[in-house]
Amino acid sequence: MTKPFKVWRDVYQIGGADISHPLDCSVYLLDGGEIMMLIDAGAGKSFDTLVSNMEKLGLDPKKLNSILVTHAHIDHIGSLHRFQKEFNVEIIAHELDAEALEKGGEVAAEAYGVRYVPCRVDLKIQGSTQTLQVGRHKVEVIHIPGHTAGSIAAYLDIGGRRVLFGQDIHGPYYPEWGADPALAKLSLQKLIDLKADILCEGHFGIYQPASEVRSYIRQYADAL
Repeated sequence: MTKPFKVWRDVYQIGGADISHPLDCSVYLLDGGEIMMLIDAGAGKSFDTLVSNMEKLGLDPKKLNSILVTHAHIDHIGSLHRFQKEFNVEIIAHELDAEALEKGGEVAAEAYGVRYVPCRVDLKIQGSTQTLQVGRHKVEVIHIPGHTAGSIAAYLDIGGRRVLFGQDIHGPYYPEWGADPALAKLSLQKLIDLKADILCEGHFGIYQPASEVRSYIRQYADAL
């Protein structure tokens, strides 16, 4: 297994298929100083490992304040209930995916052989954009429907670079999993237009500089 690592200033990757559990998405952490935020939470079998990985990086899990859910698929949401129960974190998701999170609807759990435990969504993102304050950092959340109806991405400018948490840019864009390829194509163009310097993708790691970010996203937009 690969060790958790620092991506850029105050941005870390603490989970992923080769970091925490083979079923996990890439799990990122933003350190805002007095509080921290996770971006996604893995498939549900790596809660203890994710907490341990924070500690290995010298981060205090007790500072964990919120989890931003990029979309309601099991590999991104499986440990939400454990984090909510044990750390009382605020769960943040777009309103269009909130019902699946709270009621355990179509979250593709059967494809992974994992049981999803529903959890409360504390903040429901409405509309196309919202700004979140995570300690010393301002995080911009944008609605990017296509992978699911309530898919979101987030970005922030830090240390002279724009860091984009772009979620599952690669797809897959299966209608039976809630996808809309036509909307996805428009959403991927939104991400290209952000001109990010560093892309933290939902499964396939980190892309930089800006030219590599653009090229990576463009290949999937062009395929739709």
